[in-house]
Amino acid sequence: MRCPFCGHDDTQVKDSRSTEDGVAIRRRRVCSACTQRFTTVERVQLRELSVTKADGRRVPFDRDKLARSIRVALRKRPVPEERQERLVNGLVRQLEASGEHEISSHRIGQLAMDALREVDGVAYVRFTSVYRDFREVEAFSKILADMKPIPGETDTPSPDDSQETP
Repeated sequence: MRCPFCGHDDTQVKDSRSTEDGVAIRRRRVCSACTQRFTTVERVQLRELSVTKADGRRVPFDRDKLARSIRVALRKRPVPEERQERLVNGLVRQLEASGEHEISSHRIGQLAMDALREVDGVAYVRFTSVYRDFREVEAFSKILADMKPIPGETDTPSPDDSQETP
């Protein structure tokens, strides 16, 4: 493995551990040239996936891009890192298990929206607004109106609701 700091080809693995969900191995490495330490993550890849973009281009599937999008949507939301990682792993497994080598970006976006909708309503709206390129307030209103209440989320009473009428 090439050192990300100095580019030297000789690095040594100092420690290997399985991740909590067991789908990856974290390896702690040290460069024999510059002695810098870094971590790599090794995952099983069932098949090479490519993404067909809306304009027809085909690009390799990038798990990290999907993970970044999910994390941005969940930023400052009460969803632990482990849950976010499991969500991304689940999405990737769904894509790999589909049996298709080429997957449309639309399908990936739809799967991500569906998963986020189950995890956190605010993250769902955030992701959807970017994915669908909302430009008008009405688009937000429509998606909010279409949302079903998620178990565990409660409506907070408005100030008018707390006052009794004589």
